[in-house]
Amino acid sequence: MDVVVVESPAKAKTINKYLGSNYTVLASFGHVRDLPAKDGSVRPDEDFAMSWEVDGPSSKRLNDIVKAMKDADGLILATDPDREGEAISWHVLEVLQQKKALKDKKVQRVVFNAITKKSVLDAMANPRDLDVPLVDAYLARRALDYLVGFTLSPVLWRKLPGARSAGRVQSVALRLVCDREGEIERFVREDYWQIAALLATPRAEDFETRLTGFEGKKLQKLDIKSADQADDIKSMLEGASFKTASVEAKPTRRNPSPPFTTSTLQQAASSQIGFSASRTMQVAQRLYEGVEIGGETTGLITYMRTDGVQMAPEAIEAARSAIKDEFGDKYLPEKPRLYTSKAKNAQEAHEAVRPTDFSRTPAQVRKFLDADQARLYEIVWKRAIASQMQSAEIERTTVEIEAVNGARNANLRAVGSVIRFDGFLAAYTEQKDDDAEDEDSRRLPEIKAGEALSRRSVTVTQHTTEPPPRYSEASLIRKMEELGIGRPSTYAATLKTLEDRDYVTIDKRRLVPQAKGRLVTAFLENFFERYVEYDFTAALEEKLDEISDGKLSWKDVLRDFWREFSGHVDGTKELRVTDVLDALNEELAPLVFPEREDGSNPRICPRCGTGNLSLKLGKFGAFVGCSNYPECGFTRQLGENPNGDGDGGGDTGDKLLGKDPYTEEEIFLKNGRFGPYVQRGEGKEAKRASIPKGWSPSEMDHEKALALLALPRDVGQHPETGKMISAGIGRYGPFVLHDGTYANLETVEDVFTVGLNRAVSVIAEKKSKFANGKGRATPAALKELGDHPDGGPITVRDGRYGPYVNWGKINATLPKGKDPVSVTVEEALELIVAKGGKAGSGKSGGAKSATAKKAAPKKAAAKKPAAKKAAKKKE
Repeated sequence: MDVVVVESPAKAKTINKYLGSNYTVLASFGHVRDLPAKDGSVRPDEDFAMSWEVDGPSSKRLNDIVKAMKDADGLILATDPDREGEAISWHVLEVLQQKKALKDKKVQRVVFNAITKKSVLDAMANPRDLDVPLVDAYLARRALDYLVGFTLSPVLWRKLPGARSAGRVQSVALRLVCDREGEIERFVREDYWQIAALLATPRAEDFETRLTGFEGKKLQKLDIKSADQADDIKSMLEGASFKTASVEAKPTRRNPSPPFTTSTLQQAASSQIGFSASRTMQVAQRLYEGVEIGGETTGLITYMRTDGVQMAPEAIEAARSAIKDEFGDKYLPEKPRLYTSKAKNAQEAHEAVRPTDFSRTPAQVRKFLDADQARLYEIVWKRAIASQMQSAEIERTTVEIEAVNGARNANLRAVGSVIRFDGFLAAYTEQKDDDAEDEDSRRLPEIKAGEALSRRSVTVTQHTTEPPPRYSEASLIRKMEELGIGRPSTYAATLKTLEDRDYVTIDKRRLVPQAKGRLVTAFLENFFERYVEYDFTAALEEKLDEISDGKLSWKDVLRDFWREFSGHVDGTKELRVTDVLDALNEELAPLVFPEREDGSNPRICPRCGTGNLSLKLGKFGAFVGCSNYPECGFTRQLGENPNGDGDGGGDTGDKLLGKDPYTEEEIFLKNGRFGPYVQRGEGKEAKRASIPKGWSPSEMDHEKALALLALPRDVGQHPETGKMISAGIGRYGPFVLHDGTYANLETVEDVFTVGLNRAVSVIAEKKSKFANGKGRATPAALKELGDHPDGGPITVRDGRYGPYVNWGKINATLPKGKDPVSVTVEEALELIVAKGGKAGSGKSGGAKSATAKKAAPKKAAAKKPAAKKAAKKKE
């Protein structure tokens, strides 16, 4: 009997069925060890020795593997077929060796690119040894990321309060977003005019043309710069005669794209079905691990972390067979199409993302999938099928037209395309993202050279040049891949980190750098420029690739990097905060000192008129303040428009909203270090109220300010106790309060509108769940999943911090983006186990499951738990 170690319990369950009773398949649940998040986990002075930590749940799983190995003949490491998977196998092997659980038993490594019976059995028949260079590359990457993060982040904390972290890839990705914002700020708009003419053939068929030349001069896009010039050309065209100078029809062939890699899948899912990178990987993971079809769990797609574009020969043959069945012989090329990766050094030696079985069409499997899984599977299937289909045959027609009006002449052009044979377009049409211009695909009528054309109308339109667009997730991933920054498996996690750190926000699917993110980038560009250079980061990635190929020693790469990096960090110890602020004031001048409408000096304090504005650093981050503080208390949030609007607005930084009708005190909208707020009166006794989350400062008016300043609001006396019920906004949002009992309201607006009956009802609901009415209420179940093997119901609930799975005293948060209603009992059990919910722990006295492992020995249980939970495998 052999013990097989895979990563997920869902995968373990499926593979166990494939292998039979001679194997015990156990799950590691991702990484079993990680570097503790504290100083000294990587020690350059000890030749980069690394300390690994096992968290509580991982310790239990490793003990299960150790116990299983006592009666086993050998160990088979079957974790995922990439660098992270190789690393997990190495970690498991290291721990088992330390525990002396292997002795002389055989250890093998197997990899399979798809969770199907054939793929798994083929892999088991062809084991190999652990790929040491691939593990070395993981160790180098992990050490580099740790050293950069834990060396650079403290510098940020000391020199730039409010900044949370820096990272080797994260900071370079942030720089891309911030550099694009700088381009947008520096962009100077230009007005230009374009002229189109609607013409007709002698057969009365209309078509549109655009002006390309005037009086012997070719016109470029921006050449018509005034309305007068445009009107003159229009007048000339309205009196001109038109004639076809030439008609050129040029046949072209459009070839299909290769099947998806990780990054192209993320890009296509973003542009076609609106998925974020992390959501794409979550759904793809589920398709890879498999769904139940015909009573058997089957993987629907191959492994989704890859930068390979090739398909296995048997997959190509299956695709060709499906093309013949679904589309017909004319869509099948004579020979299979072969693709090679454009990546400088494609990391993973496995296939592109493709269906495991091309005969499973999207229509056939839709009933087994949820909506997101069905949509993602459809684009994977279509793209892979299209990659083996005939080219599309397109005829592109260009018509050149002459216009003559006396001695004056002009040139116009009409362009159109006709699809003569759709080829692969019958299966898959790539959608361009918002950054790309669509080709002119208009269809033209029959136009003959030399024939006269009649004019229908001449149209002049004014345009303004637009700055480059902000990055979307898809276009940023494409740019990072183009520059060689990071690896496909890290993109989703990198973008998520930038968002979690409040360095960027996503607005209408565009990445918008926040003030905090721009400060961090400006700081790094000024004082650590080399380490956020695109070329430097890409070169380091190439070295990591060479380590994985066995061409470089991983410790040599670390030594070279650390020698220069640590010296550079030591050089910043004498750096004064004033030096940092001076550099940032210049680097971020458009953000810190935006131009004023009245043209006055944006660096002079608008309140006192004598002080100089400058960046200031507070406990919670940067803001703009006056040099005459404390005599002048002017402050402004970084990035805020200084011009304001309305009475009392403008450069004072405050906006007068009106007066209190009872006290006659003025009410202002202000911005402080903690965000926008309203204030009545002046001095220490002035009443203040923060702008609630979800309210826009630009929409604040006198009425809303009065309402905020009047909080807490008396709702009325409780009919049973006679005590007052009040409504207000607190740390955890809107609430009603009665006799020490707080009950949450759904929206901020409810605070101002809730009546006595509703308030009494909300408080009663809260009290019904707790004897004293002062505890935290247990949310109602959204879905009942059934009983746990050890007894007790498993439910899905929606709490203050999002949906979670509940079993007894264990609450396990659902992955971000997971639809609570779609959770299965298998997924719930995985989450409960990952949270530490071993059999029998959810309820006191619960019965042991027949499949539960034996309890760990008391001696092992008494060990001191690890200080920090090890990170699970990232996407």
